[in-house]
Formats: sequence, structure tokens, C-alpha cells
Amino acid sequence: MPQPVHSKAWSYAALLMAILCIAWSAIFVRWTSVPGPASAFYRCLIPAIVLLPTWLLPSRRKKLSVRTYAIIAIGGFFFALDLAFYNTSILQTSATNATLLGNNTPLVVGLLTWLLFRRRPHSGFWIGLTLAISGSLVIMAADLAKHTKLGAGDAMALAAAACFAVYLMATEEIRAHTSTLEFLRLAILSSTIFMFLFTLILRIPFGIPDRRSFFALLGLGLVSQLGGYLALTYALGHLPATVTSVSLLSQGPLTALLAALLLGEPLTRYQLAGGALVLLGVGLANHLGKPDQEVNTAFGQAGDDVPEGTA
Repeated sequence: MPQPVHSKAWSYAALLMAILCIAWSAIFVRWTSVPGPASAFYRCLIPAIVLLPTWLLPSRRKKLSVRTYAIIAIGGFFFALDLAFYNTSILQTSATNATLLGNNTPLVVGLLTWLLFRRRPHSGFWIGLTLAISGSLVIMAADLAKHTKLGAGDAMALAAAACFAVYLMATEEIRAHTSTLEFLRLAILSSTIFMFLFTLILRIPFGIPDRRSFFALLGLGLVSQLGGYLALTYALGHLPATVTSVSLLSQGPLTALLAALLLGEPLTRYQLAGGALVLLGVGLANHLGKPDQEVNTAFGQAGDDVPEGTA
């Protein structure tokens, strides 16, 4: 059964909102004066506190299986690792590099989808991914020319990309059985617990040194995490992780622009040309992707997420 046009429109609108919100994360992390793992902990803790009252809301809750809880916990674990690596990488390399390297997730998602679930991504996905990755490499060219090799911050960003791929796969697997809010509550709670443990093990201080750090952490938790991942979780209930992960590459050009305006990082011709390639790749991956009916049957939907009046 084809996916309704209005449902598809809501899904892509949510994906666009997610990209806009998450693109700010590198900026907020740079504005804090706390270590990467600590800012990652607060990024999870703040939305967890905000979502706490929603557990009391009356709703038609399904009884989830042990397998569902386990997959959500696994996703939360890898998302916590993603944040720990990513937030630390931002402090050790440029915000643009961290965002672009940290968003090489589509390659991992495409390969895992193929190897684990035997669902070979459509050729349009690979064409779009090739262009998008090429754009990312063009943007990195100037930085690599200066440093001649990848540093620790760049390596951490790549590790974050691999961890985020596992989170996306876990989300896609579970979203057919849970609502957006229900999944997000459980995922953020598990990520908060794991991030707290990581921070304790690493002996990272939790102190917030100044007012700017406090407000930056609020933005990180409320805008990048709560707003961004609420929209992303909704989108993943209706769109395949392959298409979603490629679309998230457009964070790179947006973060580069924000970093130029707000952090004083120069916006070079490499970033402009590479950004154009990334956006072209994203557009092709979405335009040449699977037909609607294939996406619908292959990935499932959570029908209770469509706003009232649109179904």
C-alpha cells in the first residue's frame, strides 16, 4: 500500500527540521567550557528531565517485548558513544571537520543494511552517497593540506559516525512498533544512564563554569537533542535509514556556514564547492531512491505518529 502523500510530506518536513536543529550542536559544544563527555551527558540529561512528565500522560501504550527494550538499550549505548566521541572531536578539530567526518554514517548504514538485513540499497543511494562523500572530501582538502594527516579529533569524529550508524539502524528496527514519543523517552533515558557511567569512568568533572556554558548546554539539550531527535525519530518511522542518513550529510554545509558566522572559522572556496556537491548528492539520493511502496513495506510505519487531521 503506497505511503500517503501528506504523510510523506510530514516525514520530509520533520527530517528538514532535524537537520536544522542538529547542525547547531557543534556550535553549542564550542560555546561551552566543559569537556566533551560532560557536555554530552548534559545533552542527554536536559531532554530526559523535560520528557519526564510525559510518562504520566494518558496514552495507548503497547506492551513492549524484552527484545524491543534490548534494542533500544543497544541504540542508547551506541548513541552515548557517538556523543562522547563527537563532542570531544569538536574540541580537537574544526567544527566543520568534526561535523563532516562525524556524518559519514550513510556508508556504514548502507553496508549494514546490505550485510545484516540483505536489503541492498537502491543504486540512487550509492550515486548520491558518492557525490556527498566527494563533497565532504573537497571541504576537508584545505585542512588536510595543512596538517597532512588525520588527527585524534578527526579519528574520534569517524568513530562517532560508526556509532551513530548503529543507533539509526536500531531506531529503524524499533520504530514500526513504538510511537515517536515512547521511543524517544526510552532512548534518551538509556543514553543518559550510559553517558553518566562513561563520564564517571573517565573521571570527567560535571561542573558548569560560567553562564555562557550553562545556556550553551541548554541549547544543546533542548534544540539539538530534544528538538532535533524528536523530528528525526518521527522521520525514521516513515523513511528508510539509508535515505535519512544521506540527508543528514547536509548538516556539514550548514554547520560550516554557522561556524563562519559565529565561530570565526573561515568559509573557503573548498567548503562552498564541497557543500554544493553534498547537497546535490543528498537530492539525488532522495530523488532516485526506492519507490514509495517499497519504502513503506520494507521499513514499516508507526501510524499513531501522523498528526490528527492528516490521516
